[in-house]
Amino acid sequence: MLRRRKKDALADAEAGTSLWKDAYWRLRKNRLALFGACVSCIVAIVAIAGPWCSPYAYDEQDRELGAVGPCAAHWLGTDLLGRDLLTRTLYGGRVSLLVGIAATAVSLVIGVLYGAIAGFLGGRTDAVMMRVVDVLYALPFTITVIILMVYFGRNFVLLFLAIGAVEWLTMARIVRGQILSLKEKEFIEAAVVMGLRRRRILLRHLIPNVLGPIIVYTTLTIPNVMILEAFLSFLGLGVQPPMSSWGLLIKEGVETMEPFWWMLVFPSVALSVTLFSLNFFGDGLRDALDPRMSKD
Repeated sequence: MLRRRKKDALADAEAGTSLWKDAYWRLRKNRLALFGACVSCIVAIVAIAGPWCSPYAYDEQDRELGAVGPCAAHWLGTDLLGRDLLTRTLYGGRVSLLVGIAATAVSLVIGVLYGAIAGFLGGRTDAVMMRVVDVLYALPFTITVIILMVYFGRNFVLLFLAIGAVEWLTMARIVRGQILSLKEKEFIEAAVVMGLRRRRILLRHLIPNVLGPIIVYTTLTIPNVMILEAFLSFLGLGVQPPMSSWGLLIKEGVETMEPFWWMLVFPSVALSVTLFSLNFFGDGLRDALDPRMSKD
C-alpha cells in the first residue's frame, strides 16, 4: 500500500500540473466561494425559467384586486395594479442579470483591447492612451452614464451599451499592467525574432496569458453593473414600465413601503442575495488564481 502511494505521488509529480488545475483545487477548498457560485447559478436558473412557469404574465393587471399581501394565489403579493409580484421579481431578475452580463461584456471587449494595445505598443502611444483613461476617470462616473442615457434615449439596449462604455477603464488599466510585464518575457522576444506579426503576438500569445486577471475582474464587474442599473432604474433612467427590473421594483416599493411592505422587501432581498453571492464567488476566484492571495 505504501509503495502504491509513493508510485501515485511520483506519477503526479512527473505529470505536473497547471495554473488552472491548481486554481480549481484551491477554489474547491473555498466553501464561501462555492456557496456563492451555487447561489448565483440557482438565481440565474430561476430567473430564466421562473416567468415561463408562472401562471401570470409580468404585465398582467388586476385593478379590482389591487395590492394584497402574500397569499396562496400570489406568494409574494401583488403591486398597486394587481400584478403578481413573484412573476415581476423573477422577470426583473432576468432583466437585471441580462444588463449586468451584457454591459460587462461590452466593457470587457473595450477594456481588454484598449489596455492590451496600449501596453504592447508602449512609448508615446501608451502615454497618450492612458492619459485619455485618466481624463475619463476624472469625470463623474454616474453622471456620465446619466448624460449618455438622456442623450441617446431610454432604450433597453442602449442601457447596457451606455454602462459598458464607461465601465471599461479599470479593465484597461489591469490588462495594460499585465501586458507590460509579459512583453519582456523570453517567449515574446522569441516570437518577435521569428517575425510574427504584432497582431498575432497580441491575440495569440499576450492576451491568453492574462485571462486569469480578466476573468476575476469580470466576475466582480457584473455585481457593480447590476448596482448601477438598479440606481439608474431607481432614478427613472433605466428600465421603463411595464418592463421590470429589481431597481425599478425597489423604486416602486419605496414609494409605498409603509402600507405595502412586501413590494420593497422581496425585490431588495433578491438583489442583495445575488450581489453577495457574486462577490463571494469573485473573491474566491481571485484568491484561487493568485496563490499569493490564498489563505492556504
